[in-house]
Amino acid sequence: MSATSVLYDTPGARAKRRNILYTIVFLVVFALAAWWVLVQMADKNQLASEKWSPFVTDAEVWTTYLLPGLGETLKAAALSIVIALPFGALLGIGRLSDHSWVRVPVGAVVEFFRSIPVLLMMVFASQAYAQFTNVSSDMRPLYAVVTGLVLYNASVIAEIVRAGILTLPNGQTDAAKAIGMRKGQTMAYVLLPQAVTAMLPALVSQLVVIVKDTALGGAILGLSELLSQNRTITANYGANTIATLVVIALIYIVLNFILTTFASWLEQRLRRGKKSTGAVLPDVNAGTYVGDGSAT
Repeated sequence: MSATSVLYDTPGARAKRRNILYTIVFLVVFALAAWWVLVQMADKNQLASEKWSPFVTDAEVWTTYLLPGLGETLKAAALSIVIALPFGALLGIGRLSDHSWVRVPVGAVVEFFRSIPVLLMMVFASQAYAQFTNVSSDMRPLYAVVTGLVLYNASVIAEIVRAGILTLPNGQTDAAKAIGMRKGQTMAYVLLPQAVTAMLPALVSQLVVIVKDTALGGAILGLSELLSQNRTITANYGANTIATLVVIALIYIVLNFILTTFASWLEQRLRRGKKSTGAVLPDVNAGTYVGDGSAT
C-alpha cells in the first residue's frame, strides 16, 4: 500500500506514469494554443515592432505613464494594507470575545462587509465623500478605493485571524490561565504570536488581492493607477492595446511575486525562530487550503 500524506495518497508507479503523460499532453496543448494565439496576433498586426518598441526605446512611456501609475497602485494598496491589517485583527479578536455584546455586533459587521462586492463599496464610498465631505475631486478616487478595500479586506482578515487562533490547541489557553494571565494577556502574548505563522499564507493571499483590486478604482472611479494607464498609452502610441496590457500584466506579476517571496522568507524565519503548530488555514476566497501544513 502506498504511503499517504495529509491531503492525498502518495502516487504509485502507475499513477506517476499517468501524471507524466497528463503533463506532456497538457504542455503540447498549451504550446499549440500559444502558437494559435501568436498566429492570430500576427495576422492582426499585433506583433509589429512599432507596437512593442516604445516600452524599450522610449523612456517617456515609463516615466510619464507606467511608473506614476505603479506609484498610485502602491499608494492605494499600502494605505489599505496598513489600515486593514490592524483593523481586521481587532475584528477577529472581537469575534472571539466572551461577551456577547461584543461578539455579536462585531460578527454582524464582519459578515455584512464580507458579503458586499468591493466594487460596490468603492462606488458607495465615492458618493458618500462627494455628498457629505469636503474631499476634493482629485483625491476622492483614492479615498474611495482605500475605503472599499479596507472595509472588505478587514472583514476577510478578521476571519483569517479568528481561524488562526482557533487552530491552536486548547492547552495553550489553559496553560496561560494556570499562571494567572488575563484573557487580553493570553491573546497578546500567547495565542497571537503562535497563530501568526499559520495565518501568514492566507494573509499574503489577501494582500495580493488588495494589490490587484486597486485596478477597480481605475476602471470605475478614475484613479490613475497602473491598469488605467492603458488608455493613455494606447491613445499616444498608436493602438497598441495588447502590448500595453501584456507589459502591465508583467508588472503586476513581478510586484506580487516580490510580495509572496518576501512573505515566504518571513514565514521561514518565523518557523525557524519558534515552534509552529503546523496548522494550515483555508483560503477564504478560493475555498482551498494554502500553506504546506508542515510543522517545524
